[in-house]
Amino acid sequence: MSTFQIEPECIWALGATLGEGPVWHSEKNALYFVDIKQHRVHRCGEDGGLRQSWSLPDEVGFALPMRGGDFVCGLPGQLMRFSFDSGALDLLHEVETDLPGNRLNDGYIDRHGALWFGSMDNAEVQASGSLYRVQRKGQPRRKDKGYVITNGPACSPDGRTFYHTDTLEKTIYAFDIDDAGHLTNKRVFVRIAGEGYPDGTTVDSDGAVWIALFAGARIERYSPRGELIDTVPMPCSNITKIAFGGHDLRTVFVTTARKGLSEEELATQPLAGGLFRFRVPTPGQIQHQF
Repeated sequence: MSTFQIEPECIWALGATLGEGPVWHSEKNALYFVDIKQHRVHRCGEDGGLRQSWSLPDEVGFALPMRGGDFVCGLPGQLMRFSFDSGALDLLHEVETDLPGNRLNDGYIDRHGALWFGSMDNAEVQASGSLYRVQRKGQPRRKDKGYVITNGPACSPDGRTFYHTDTLEKTIYAFDIDDAGHLTNKRVFVRIAGEGYPDGTTVDSDGAVWIALFAGARIERYSPRGELIDTVPMPCSNITKIAFGGHDLRTVFVTTARKGLSEEELATQPLAGGLFRFRVPTPGQIQHQF
């Protein structure tokens, strides 16, 4: 196992309660991410400048680009279309209206323009969470279930392997996936052995799987065979997700969280909840739009 000689740089020390879901929008040359617990969506440039923030009416699990410039946002029980220009928020789909204790969590857009997202018990106790897929003109369809905290939907570069995470079980699953979005052959890809819980997952252009470790103070990178090949230590505990961006997709952006840290821990982790970046040799994949 190699270890990247990387010094992550904090480019926005915003102190997010639960920073999540970074996504690079190449057309706008900007990074977007959310603070779930503060009901906020943030945007900045590659260097952390040109900062803007928007408030939404409830916890926002993800904000991902749509064709035409708007974003699809996951709010509790709802998929919403959000316009950064006008501030308009319009309902696209209702989800799990019979489960008021659930909220929506991590999301991903595949190469066919379909949105994958998970739901979860907001109290983080009941296995009421499910994995969904939705296309623009269709209804959300449940693809897997039985999760307390869903995370990290992602695909391999060839579009044939799908990854999804059961955070509390510390397990990342792999599935076979076809062009219609059918999942088969669910299997364990990786079980996290050390400290921390697998949160957001991203796959680079070599097919390596990057996993952010909440309460683990690091990011791990695994080969497509599930072998740990790289580790990136981080200066705070709660690492939530990464995204590849910049002009060459070799800048890695990292969201983090203050959630769950004691006053003593926060005193020793002044950058907790900040947005970080570092550079890597292997680029990520292109960000698709819903």
